[in-house]
Parts: sequence; C-alpha cells; structure tokens
Amino acid sequence: MARLLWPPLRVLLLLEVAAAVSFLHHRYEEMVQALFRVQNECPYVTRIYSVGRSVEGRHLYVLEFSDFPGIHEPLEPEFKYVGNMHGNEVLGRELLLQLSEFLCEEYRRGSERVTRLIHDTRIHIMPSMNPDGYEVAAKQGPDSIGYLTGRNNANGVDLNRNFPDLNTFMYYNGEISGPNHHIPLPDNWKSQVEPETLAVIQWISNYNFVLSANLHGGAVVANYPYDKSQDTRFRSHRRTVNTPTPDDKLFQKLAKTYSYAHGWMHRGWNCGDYFADGITNGASWYSLSKGMQDFNYLYTNCFEITLELSCNKFPPEEDLERQWMANREALVAFIEEVHQGIKGMVSDENNNGIAGAVISVQGISHDVTSGDMGDYFRLLLPGTYTVTASAEGYQSQTVTTTVGPAAPSLVHFQLKQDVVRKPPERKTSGSRMNHKALQKKVVPRATHRGTQR
Repeated sequence: MARLLWPPLRVLLLLEVAAAVSFLHHRYEEMVQALFRVQNECPYVTRIYSVGRSVEGRHLYVLEFSDFPGIHEPLEPEFKYVGNMHGNEVLGRELLLQLSEFLCEEYRRGSERVTRLIHDTRIHIMPSMNPDGYEVAAKQGPDSIGYLTGRNNANGVDLNRNFPDLNTFMYYNGEISGPNHHIPLPDNWKSQVEPETLAVIQWISNYNFVLSANLHGGAVVANYPYDKSQDTRFRSHRRTVNTPTPDDKLFQKLAKTYSYAHGWMHRGWNCGDYFADGITNGASWYSLSKGMQDFNYLYTNCFEITLELSCNKFPPEEDLERQWMANREALVAFIEEVHQGIKGMVSDENNNGIAGAVISVQGISHDVTSGDMGDYFRLLLPGTYTVTASAEGYQSQTVTTTVGPAAPSLVHFQLKQDVVRKPPERKTSGSRMNHKALQKKVVPRATHRGTQR
C-alpha cells in the first residue's frame, strides 16, 4: 500500500514546493500576491501591514513573522530586513520574497530552528522600499537595463541619500562631548525627505528595532557604519577614511556573520573589488551622506548593516536560484544575531516598566533606551561589562554582568525614585524655627549608585 501511495505523494510534494518557490522577477502586483500567499499559508504567525505609500501611491508593505503577530512581547527583540531601496537593485527584493516563503514552509514543516526563531523574534520583512523605481527598472528588462535606470524614486531622488544628516550633528557633538545616540531630528526634516523616507522614519520610530539589514546590489560585501566620514578635507566623491563607530568590533562581527554564511562573499574577491573577509567599513569604501544605516544607529536603538549582494544589479531569472542558495543560510543566521548581548526590564519599585530609560555600557560611548514596556536590548560581544540604567526622576543603578557566546544574558534593573532635597524655609519675624525642627523639614538626599545621568 505504501508503494502505491508513494509516487502520487511525491508528485504532490514536488508540486507544493514548485508552487511555493518560484524563481522569477516579481512586478509590484506579483510581489503583493506573493506576500499575501505566504500570509494565507501561515495565518497564525504572519501579518501584512503597510508603513505608507510611494510617490506614485504604491504601498510599502511589510510581512511580519511572530507567534503573536501585531503584538510586541516584552523581551522579544524586533528585527527588520529592507530590500530594493534602489529600484534597480532587485536581488534583495527577490531574496526577501524567497525568505518569506522559506520561513513559512519551514514553520509548517516543524523545523525546530525556524520555529524557535519565529517564537523568540518579531521579524519584519519589507521586500521593496522603492516600488516605483523598480517598475521603471523592470520595464527595461535585465538584459538592456541602464546602470542607473530606476535607481531613484519617482521624484528622481536617491532614497539612500535622503535621510536627515545626523552624522554632522554627531561629529560636532563629539567636539563638545555631546551624545552620538538618539540625536534629535532637525525641526524642518519632514520637508526635506521623500514620502518613502518619511514612511520608513515613522516606521522605525514606532518599533523598537534592535538589528536590521538593508539589501543592495552592484557589489558583494557586507558594509557597516559609519558610512559618512568625519574628514571633510577631501572633496572627491570616493574619498576613503575608515570611520568606526563605538561598536566597531560588534559591527565587524555582525558583518562577518553574514559574509561567512554566504556562498562566496567571505572570499573577498568579487566584482573586481577586494574586501578582506568580505566586509568593509562604509566610509573606508567611500563616504556617503544621509544614508539609512547611519541614521538607524544615530537616531534609534537599531544596529543596521548594508548588504551588497550581487555584481549584477538586475540579475537574470536563471541566476536567482543560485543566488538564493548562496544567501539562504546567511539571511537566517543574521536574524539569529539579534539574540546576543544583554536584555532585560527596567522597572520602578512597583514593577511598572520605565520607558525611555538609558542603558549605558562602560567603555562604549553609545547608549540604548528601553521601549514602551520598559524592556531593553543591548547587542554586545562576549565579555564582562559594567552596565548602568538611568531614568529621569530615579536613582541610577549599576551592575556587572558577563555575556556569553550564545543566548543573551538577562539583566533587570529596578530603579528607586530619586528624593529631591527641599530648600529650607525662610525665617520670618512672625515665625521662628529651631535647628532640630529645620532638620526634620529637610529630607536628606539619597546616595546615587553608579553613574548619574
């Protein structure tokens, strides 16, 4: 009986796989259909939402994977992938559609790795940030496409040169010992950005993303911040000055995670360029102003890298399967990197979460903040760290913790309210107060533990 059932069952399985994985270029309508097909196949762990519209009115759709779609669970990190920011760099768009189908199929199949990933992580996938530019590029076809055709949005603007320039503020702050994290936006920023950029800024402001990657094409390398060099003496377009962040070693590790899990990125020689280990500091390659990855790091809690994934910006369809096999493990492994370092709750004495608490790590001059529920996430390499949590109106608290190479260490903070010294009452002719009575009226100031913010 088993032998009789086996051939039809095998055909059925092959048809299912063929229907789920189609190595084709997807126009906008086809991309939307692919996203909703995944949502229909995995309705209990997926959600589709739009963060806004493009210049020509196309939705910027996001597919979310979570065991509780639409809900932020305390201590569960938020992760995002963004593809097709440059409309003519299309491999990332197709890889993210493939990844969406892969996660759904593996979850339905009962894969322990993917099930754990979806249950422990809230994953957001935006296949196309520039759907208008893609349509322009796709009309040309992969064989005759111009190098820049479709790169920009419908207003002719390069979206990766369109974010508020927080690097300039950061470099100035460095000269006056100011912050290099959560830098406020300039007052007129909304009038200076495109609809797609505005939608993404509002998106990353509403979600406490921890880790992210932005998928591009035209080279094969994992690029990490800073993208913009501080040295402005060089006026040439491709000036190169290594410009590390305070988290430089961590960013290198994140980039290497993708590079070494990729089929050939780590080899270094690709597209006529050489990058050791398949990674590069952005400004060391060439300085880029108003880019998205620096903006994530300087404005939010999110650590973002940029993945250049193919020499050919618009690879032919017959190359898509090979590219998927080269990137599949890397795409999954990079998501898993969100589960490292430390995380925990910042609460008051009544166990109420404190939003916006500042988490500082001694020796690394870049802070993160707690989310609306009081939970925080701080990516760190293995090691021993001194960590301080502080919030306005509370005494700061400092602990020492050790981070291992696997799961993140849980470090919770419970902050006591700060007691403010009341000024002594002024003596008047009608009221005299002796010294002991005055002492009773003055509340002694509590001693702060750790760094005072």
